[in-house]
Amino acid sequence: MMRVLTVRQPWAWAIIHGGKDVENRVRNIAGDYRGPVAIHAGLAVFEEEGGGYSEVVRAIESEIQGYRVSDDYLWEVADDLEPEDPRFVYGAILGVVDLVGVHDPRDALFRPTADVDGTCSKWAEHGAHHLLLANPRPLATPIPFKGALGLRTLSADFEAAIREQTEGGSDV
Repeated sequence: MMRVLTVRQPWAWAIIHGGKDVENRVRNIAGDYRGPVAIHAGLAVFEEEGGGYSEVVRAIESEIQGYRVSDDYLWEVADDLEPEDPRFVYGAILGVVDLVGVHDPRDALFRPTADVDGTCSKWAEHGAHHLLLANPRPLATPIPFKGALGLRTLSADFEAAIREQTEGGSDV
């Protein structure tokens, strides 16, 4: 069965549309689970933290200007966008990603794909567990959903509604 993860905006948008391939958590909430995860945008209003929002702004600007998120240009250009931007949907499932692994910060071998600065991704935070995400699939129409803490099993009804919007109802 598919799992669901509530993520605050703008991070939920960034996971589905902005190339965010790591979700940082204080503990390994995934356990041994690997597979599809519905990304739910929580209801909490965004509060800017430590400038990380600028990376999401860059991702949005990159998409608007036709650049792929992985392009170097993404990390050079940013204009101000407000948290009320219509792309920031709250209280709904935005899409699905694949949870492909977890890096434990206590494990010296947790950086098998380390880039120049020694992290697994530009989105990875030092000292956090990194939930490694791949293959984002946005929903055409976000599905209203009430979130909760942790990585939970999604009900069959919600899973069916998601499958209807992804790849013609096939394996998400």
